[in-house]
Amino acid sequence: MQLTDDEKAMRDGRDGRAVARAMDLLTRYGEALGAERLVETRNVTGTVTATTPFMRDFAEQRGGMDAVFSEFSLDSDEVVEIPRVKTFTSHLQLGFDPNEPERMGVSEETVTFYRKSEAFAGRMGVQLMNTCTPYQVGNVPTRGEHCAWMESSAVIYCNGVLGARTNTEGRESVGAAMLTSRIPYWGYHLDENRLGTHRIELDVPVESTADWGMLGYYVGEVVQDKVPVVDGVRAVPNLQRLKHFGAAAASSGGVEMYHLVGITPEANTFEQAIGKRRAVPTLRYGAAERRAVYERLNANGNRTEVDYVMLGCPHYTIEQIWEASVLLEGRRVHENCELWIFTPRAIKTLADQNGYTKIIEDAGGHIFSDSCSAMSRAVPKDTRVVAMDSAKQAHYLPAILGVEAWFGSTADCIDAACSGRWDGRLA
Repeated sequence: MQLTDDEKAMRDGRDGRAVARAMDLLTRYGEALGAERLVETRNVTGTVTATTPFMRDFAEQRGGMDAVFSEFSLDSDEVVEIPRVKTFTSHLQLGFDPNEPERMGVSEETVTFYRKSEAFAGRMGVQLMNTCTPYQVGNVPTRGEHCAWMESSAVIYCNGVLGARTNTEGRESVGAAMLTSRIPYWGYHLDENRLGTHRIELDVPVESTADWGMLGYYVGEVVQDKVPVVDGVRAVPNLQRLKHFGAAAASSGGVEMYHLVGITPEANTFEQAIGKRRAVPTLRYGAAERRAVYERLNANGNRTEVDYVMLGCPHYTIEQIWEASVLLEGRRVHENCELWIFTPRAIKTLADQNGYTKIIEDAGGHIFSDSCSAMSRAVPKDTRVVAMDSAKQAHYLPAILGVEAWFGSTADCIDAACSGRWDGRLA
């Protein structure tokens, strides 16, 4: 892999030992990937803070957060002093909401350590957005911008919707990118890898957020880690629909990049989306496929008594919180059920200001920030059956927590929260 003079100087210690370790990691990483060079990035999204007892103990035994970053973000056995980041960096979601430790089953000792680690990240210059949807709260890269992002649902939104360029990175590679403003030039940074590989023709309208989640789940299953081109969209989807589509496609498969003909930045036409390929396999999504996806997402739901309704995977938009408040106003969450809604901290503040939080809390629901049940492994006590409007979460949560899951629309989920029973059905 060819390094520029500036990159060689970073590797050789000009900017300190931490940056040298970061360049060493990126060089080894790039060579393993077959990358010919590094590319400059001015936009990194990753994880720095520590929210687990394991990392707390590691920090106490090895030398604080410098030791945690050295080991888990730079692959360095040597503890090096961590400097400020060189490029704009935003922080992803955490293991819990630090403002709701008791409800999420987190000890005060863990919260105290987390506060220290968050302060460490802040001193590094990391933007503490604490969300899986950084594009909702200020991190919106432009078309063609090279990024280094973690989090599958964020990566697919970055590539597909925004037209920026990133692969699905890990804690180590983004940690190194923070300190060097470099990332290996491979994968979806290259024009040829962004071209469509499969055509998905729609035979049914795809309109609601749940519809888009089901379509994404189907697409991920049939193309796996390839680049789908969806043709025949009749109504332009908004942010939340694209958010749920991408999250589902990245969960049932490994989709990191997609095109919607006439909608996404690199697909003004079908021909533009596939480029030099000229011909690609065609798959059709119709009523039968839609029904089959809905049944798969609800395959492990047996008991109709719902203990817990989880909304906000990926984190809810302000529009979704508003919608939930409208559906809840004047109603009451059932005494045998809990309703938890997850959103970025900045959007939670806006929901407070707009009065949506009060409506939801007056009904017996709760709004959390910074995390979700998949990240925190936190659910209400004795939860056996969960209802949700996220195809991604319906895919993951049963495996993570051993619960039964029901998938449906937001209205279905609010109804379940208020009745304590699942009565959702495919519209």
